[in-house]
Amino acid sequence: PYGDTLGPGFQLRCRPGGLRDWDRQSGLRHPRRPVSDWDRQSGLQHPRRPRCLCVTDTRVPRVPRAGGMFVLVEMVDTVRIPPWQFERKLNDSIAEELNKKLANKVVYNVGLCICLFDITKLEDAYVFPGDGASHTKVHFRYVVFHPFLDEILIGKIKGCSPEGVHVSLGFFDDILIPPESLQQPAKFDEAEQVWVWEYETEEGAHDLYMDTGEELRFRVVDESFVDTSPTGPSSAEAASSSEELPRKEAPYTLVGSICEPGLGLLSWWTSS
Repeated sequence: PYGDTLGPGFQLRCRPGGLRDWDRQSGLRHPRRPVSDWDRQSGLQHPRRPRCLCVTDTRVPRVPRAGGMFVLVEMVDTVRIPPWQFERKLNDSIAEELNKKLANKVVYNVGLCICLFDITKLEDAYVFPGDGASHTKVHFRYVVFHPFLDEILIGKIKGCSPEGVHVSLGFFDDILIPPESLQQPAKFDEAEQVWVWEYETEEGAHDLYMDTGEELRFRVVDESFVDTSPTGPSSAEAASSSEELPRKEAPYTLVGSICEPGLGLLSWWTSS
């Protein structure tokens, strides 16, 4: 459902980075941040401040939803509005066009775009010769799914294979927990096509099955971006194209781990 990364013609003014790197380079401690009463009483320097994306010289905080797996990213793009939409409000037309272009798409090295948050600036609109549409340069902020490493998420098991456990968040399915990151010792049941945790007790081993549809708590340990922009086929690929189609890679993949106490199926850790 979110097959391709955005290609040329899209300008993204954003560089990923945490506050720690920015502070280390500048020597500053979160300038222009008001000190709360809690800070004055404890004497602590803003503990557990959420990570953010640094956009040029502006710090864009994470959206305070779902534990921080969504971020706000400042973007710049030129939006084309066709003449038959001139009767509408400009902001409404621009918002609709931006969501058509970005929603459910992966921006390379940024994340999965969800929806428009707000429009921060509109520059002058131009009408070019031979084209009756208006072209407006727009500065806006977009909600992007991009969990940080070591973040704890809860999803549902989509399926199991010898490669590991495949997890879905409902709107994002490309999450894999490899066999070495499962609770150990673990084995793959070929007959049931599920992974099993062989939980050791004083009475012996108990098999705990990771069935499809079960809720799972996992830690994000790695991520991978793949540029899936369309390219021209090589001569070798063109010759073999009639035989078989190449497997389409996911543009954005997360790797999880449950090999810690408290992680894994929620039913494992529910107190009676």
